[in-house]
Amino acid sequence: MRRTLSRLSSRPFLLCAALVLGAGAGCESVKPRATAPADGTTAIPPPDTTTASTPDASVIPDAGAPTPTPTTATASPWQRARVGDRVEYAFSAHRAPPGRQRVVDPNERGSAVAGRVALEVVAVQAPWAWLTVTFTDDQGRPLPHPRLAQDRLLPMRMEETQAWKAEHRGQRSTEQTTAAGRSWDAQRYLHDSRPSDGPLQNRLYASEPGPLYLTHGLLDASTTLSGFGASGSQQLTLVSFRQGTNATGTLPVLERPWGPGTWFDVRQDISGTASVRRVCMGAERGFLLRKEVTGPSGDAPCADFQEADALPLEEALLSLVSEVVSLPQQWPPVPAGTAPSRRETLTVARHPIPAVVFETPLGEGVERRVQVTTYAAEPWGAALHGLADEARFGTLSDTLFRVPPKGKRVAEDGAQLVGWGAWVKDGGK
Repeated sequence: MRRTLSRLSSRPFLLCAALVLGAGAGCESVKPRATAPADGTTAIPPPDTTTASTPDASVIPDAGAPTPTPTTATASPWQRARVGDRVEYAFSAHRAPPGRQRVVDPNERGSAVAGRVALEVVAVQAPWAWLTVTFTDDQGRPLPHPRLAQDRLLPMRMEETQAWKAEHRGQRSTEQTTAAGRSWDAQRYLHDSRPSDGPLQNRLYASEPGPLYLTHGLLDASTTLSGFGASGSQQLTLVSFRQGTNATGTLPVLERPWGPGTWFDVRQDISGTASVRRVCMGAERGFLLRKEVTGPSGDAPCADFQEADALPLEEALLSLVSEVVSLPQQWPPVPAGTAPSRRETLTVARHPIPAVVFETPLGEGVERRVQVTTYAAEPWGAALHGLADEARFGTLSDTLFRVPPKGKRVAEDGAQLVGWGAWVKDGGK
């Protein structure tokens, strides 16, 4: 498929794709396991009997939500999640122009970003723990980049429908280190692909995740790009953590979801054949899940996540930072060689969305074509409440037209957002 059309028609797992966009950084491999990983819960004291962090028979399961199948009797710290549980990381990322092996000036547009990212449990209602994901500068102020300007909501299932385990790549070693004012027994994984023009990946995890269970015990993670003219890196470093209380919190409204808990539909027209692709997003015990279904039907929008793509939450954060630094700060992004944009309203499933339309001429002579792309004018606007990041910051529609010498142009290939919704019950329902 051609150029931006791929963002809606055949985009791979969002956060893994961000690393590919970031000049070749890889993703942590995740596969379902017959047994769940050890969770290292000794550093988290058990909650009082008044906590709402264990399953309650009085809670009615979400309509359309998958029924969890216990895969192990081993206790997980996610089952004892408490409101106020929090981890904070310093993050940074930069990209140098191809062929320029240097650290980029932080003031250079689209080339560098830095600040803090915090994950915090804000509500617990079995089987879900609700997290906010907030990016700020070092002083706690909002960041200017549109992808980082607002906090995100992330419902995380505290139980597993299947066991997920990250397979850390590279050479493993053990060490003792200090982070966030505490000493940790840690395991380092070093994967060096630079001899084959790949990245250098360095991950440091606490041997017992304890209060860092939100990110599987991550203490530090970095990826350094190399090969094919790539130069840059992205990094997360633990700066603080906090354990919460036994409060249940107020169930929030899923207005600005990162993705889990929601779905969206894309209609594709390729070579005269039309189809609808549904993207379902979920999260379980520190993993973000994504699954595509062609031709969705029935009342359950996301019936299960068997064989879903999965990514550890900490790798998803690193991937998001990687993608952000590779994109311009301006919104909407202006495709190269486009004609002046125009504004119009695009209606998607009864949602009128203020939009910006770009037309990009392609080819010359008789076989002329034009690509028409549409973006939301305000990606965080109320018209897009409940829409996942992947679609919110992609093209709402993207169509390639053939332009004959005479007569009207004819659509050849295209993709358009045609609907979205939530499959997890939130505070607004």
